Amino acid sequence: MFELAYPWVLLLWLLLPGLWYFDRHFRKVPVIRVSGVRPFRIVGRRKFDWVRTFYFLGLVLLIAALARSRFGDEKVVIRAKGIDIILALDLSGSMAAIDVPRNIRDAGTLTKKLASGEIGDRLTVAKKELIKFVQGRPNDRIGLIGFGPMACSFVPPTLDHGWLIAQLDRLKPGIIGDMTGIAAPIASGIRRLKDSPAPRRVMVLFTDGKNNVDNAVTPQQAAELGKTANVAIHTVGIGSGNAYAEVQAFGQHSFQPISGSFDEAMLKEIAAKSGGQYFHAADAEGMKRVMDEINTLETTNFEQPKYVEYRENGPALAVAALCFLMLAFLLEHTWKLRIP
Repeated sequence: MFELAYPWVLLLWLLLPGLWYFDRHFRKVPVIRVSGVRPFRIVGRRKFDWVRTFYFLGLVLLIAALARSRFGDEKVVIRAKGIDIILALDLSGSMAAIDVPRNIRDAGTLTKKLASGEIGDRLTVAKKELIKFVQGRPNDRIGLIGFGPMACSFVPPTLDHGWLIAQLDRLKPGIIGDMTGIAAPIASGIRRLKDSPAPRRVMVLFTDGKNNVDNAVTPQQAAELGKTANVAIHTVGIGSGNAYAEVQAFGQHSFQPISGSFDEAMLKEIAAKSGGQYFHAADAEGMKRVMDEINTLETTNFEQPKYVEYRENGPALAVAALCFLMLAFLLEHTWKLRIP
């Protein structure tokens, strides 16, 4: 984008032709009177006037420099105001259960699907979708809490998502214990988020079981603390009515149906009390849909201020003008010097 900061300065160019004409025809110069011009006819041919030309070019460039010609590049600065998110993931033994899609009807097909990675246990499915979620939010600080009978803070809210993913990948069902305590991870996540300067603070709790650990506060009371600290808690119930546990005995694989489910009413109440939402992930496809919904729900704010970065031509034009003026001056007083 080319522009002139002071385009009206170029009106001075209109004076230059008059100045040229006046200097050429009206300026008095020293003369010598002679009786005739016959001896001078041989040298009477008019030569190109380099001095006046260089003066003229110098003035043209000097006026152009004063007008400040410049090229501008429009820049857009994108500033992201990320949010702080805590992912609280159930690590109880029941997360090793496999939610089998209804279209799989025999153990052989299920074994092949497990071996190929098309199907996984609940924790494996959750980790896969959580990794995608983390990778798609580079501007948000994300933390990780695992829970069973107790809560364990594996990663505080951080922008080092590579480290978070590495910690997430190490998690196994039952590494903390087989029971499920839901109040502790909520309280731990709120402690992490309550003093955050982020414009929005969010916790997402994933569980496939009912609360069976007695704490000083109930999960509902912990959710009230989230509302007070301005922390929205989304809850995700994991599991379907078609779940199996993989059993290995004497080198043989078998699958046994399991019962039990999460407390949907409690998860809905936790979400409602804190200003969050409840979701149900019945299987791998359901978990993918849930994470897509949460990703859409929790958006990062962006600012896009614009500015123009200019490259000034004025200094270069001024130097060129000075060179022409100095050259004209030197020629006028040396090689083109006139002696009366």
